[in-house]
Amino acid sequence: MTNLSIDIGNTRTKLAVFRGDEMVANEAWDVLSIDALREYAYNHQVGKTILSSVAKQSDELMAYLKSLPYFLELTTETPLPIAIRYKTPQTLGKDRVAAAVGAWHFYPNENCLVVDAGTCIKMDVVSAKGEFLGGNISPGIEMRLKAMHHFTARLPLAQQGETLPFFLGDSTENALRNGGELGALLEVEAFIGRCKRKFRGLKIVITGGDADFFVSKLKTKIFAHQNLVLAGLNQILKYNAKLFEGF
Repeated sequence: MTNLSIDIGNTRTKLAVFRGDEMVANEAWDVLSIDALREYAYNHQVGKTILSSVAKQSDELMAYLKSLPYFLELTTETPLPIAIRYKTPQTLGKDRVAAAVGAWHFYPNENCLVVDAGTCIKMDVVSAKGEFLGGNISPGIEMRLKAMHHFTARLPLAQQGETLPFFLGDSTENALRNGGELGALLEVEAFIGRCKRKFRGLKIVITGGDADFFVSKLKTKIFAHQNLVLAGLNQILKYNAKLFEGF
């Protein structure tokens, strides 16, 4: 039997199948179909399932998930293998929690800065004691570029490129790209520097759709884990299954 992690975001559903700690399959779906999910779980002989979702799901989906041999929905009440030192845990995003747990699993007893470079850029610190200490949230690259177009009368919508322009934009397109791409890069770089001065032996762990952009341009050692959130969900599932089964 395997474990299934399901991460339902604002635009896509990501799934991963684990045998122990090893990921043996993963997919991303634009549309979540219960029939497709049922077939996926059957084909991979899923025994335990965890769901993380940004929104309330349909009664039909929840009824199916609850019919599985073992099902866990990640909530603010879910026991975790790390401690949460956040002042407002009820508002803490599930993806931030799962990514932090994933980092703690891959780098136990290490200070970690988790950078999730997606729609928003989330930068969170997990201490060597296994404590989620908090972090920052800022607009992601695409959001920055779209915002400058949307909230002004004449600025065009700039497209992210494979290479950065010269840091002094010589056209409006390049000036916008520098604001969006270079601005995000410098922000992350500065935050990493500040955290390194505060936390000894800091590991930088990055995930998210723009992870490759930052990995290729940041001048520091970075550990990239594209499926960090799904791996973290698997660890939360295993932790709770042990509590439930009493061993």
